[in-house]
Amino acid sequence: MSASGVWADVVGQPAVVAELQAAVAQPAAMTHAWLFTGPPGSGRSVAARAFAAALQCEAGGDGTCHECRTVLAGSHADVHVVSTDGLSIAVAEMRDIVLTAARAPSQGRWQVVLVEDADRMGERAFNAVLKMLEEPPPRTVVLLCTPSLHPDDVPVTIRSRCRVVALRAPTIEAVTEVLVRRDGIDPALAAWSAAATGGHVGRARHLARDEAARLARKAVLDIPLSLVSLAACLNAADDLVGTAKEETDKAVAEVDVPETEAVKASLGVGARGPGVAAASRGAGQLKELEKRQKSRATRIGRDSLDRALVDLAAFYRDALVVSAVGAGSGELTLPLAHPDRRADAVELARRIGAEGALRRIDAVLAARTALEQNVKPQIAVEALTVALRLPA
Repeated sequence: MSASGVWADVVGQPAVVAELQAAVAQPAAMTHAWLFTGPPGSGRSVAARAFAAALQCEAGGDGTCHECRTVLAGSHADVHVVSTDGLSIAVAEMRDIVLTAARAPSQGRWQVVLVEDADRMGERAFNAVLKMLEEPPPRTVVLLCTPSLHPDDVPVTIRSRCRVVALRAPTIEAVTEVLVRRDGIDPALAAWSAAATGGHVGRARHLARDEAARLARKAVLDIPLSLVSLAACLNAADDLVGTAKEETDKAVAEVDVPETEAVKASLGVGARGPGVAAASRGAGQLKELEKRQKSRATRIGRDSLDRALVDLAAFYRDALVVSAVGAGSGELTLPLAHPDRRADAVELARRIGAEGALRRIDAVLAARTALEQNVKPQIAVEALTVALRLPA
């Protein structure tokens, strides 16, 4: 049975919904700090936002009242959402949020701080949050969302003070159902997108609604069987890096340019007379904006490449499974990450074997690490495609 009210879009997580509903029903036993973990696409921030709405709602999250609607829309005065489209969350922003969260609720029942990308906080930002968790205000709830409990994502000092809510990857059927019900996507396309993304809700929706995304995925999955020479390896690297750059340039054109023009207009850049002095004082604001935009562009490019690398790693995993189990009797029922490319996975397994698939998965993971450590994308991806080259 599907959840209702604010929980309707928490896909495939009945145990998590039941746990959060029980907490809402017993405010005296409420935990002041929660840590939502789960793989990409599991809906960590969706569950956290639904929980925030239910905490503010007199009916526990019916989804129809003013409190529910404003929380879900991001406009509730006592729910403070921290997210970033850049590489990290600034310590200054977290300190401001901590000060705000120390106040009594102005409208709702709780002051709620929801950090969607807590793994993007640096040490100083985490320390700001830690002080709040050590001495929590009586009507404040902190909701942190991270991919895992690994110390690289969240320090042990933070984790030990939180109640952990572990989400899992939703089933293909659950993702298909929500794409059809919520987004009106054709059932066959919804089922294909859900299977092709391994149950990642956001990517499945994007894949189902954007033909360019489907073509980009196909281009990535065509790479492994095309790497027959050094020239082919370098061409594939150029294509991957070029696609990421195109995505970044598109975002810059759509967001950065209007954003910069709006700030310049507000500062009076280009004005004459009294406006000249105001414009000169705004130089620092423009520099800070440029810094944020650069960080955002870097993240967009990295995210684009990372999606491609995740798809590649999953494809080599398919080849590994096929090679280990065999392409005989188990083939028809074997679950693959890219079920629509089963024939290619079988051919790849024939050409590289289980050991070759394992080595190539390690190479993809090493490339992801290199990109996180600021290795130039062209160098990291060229090294990867050469390591993925097919045996003669």
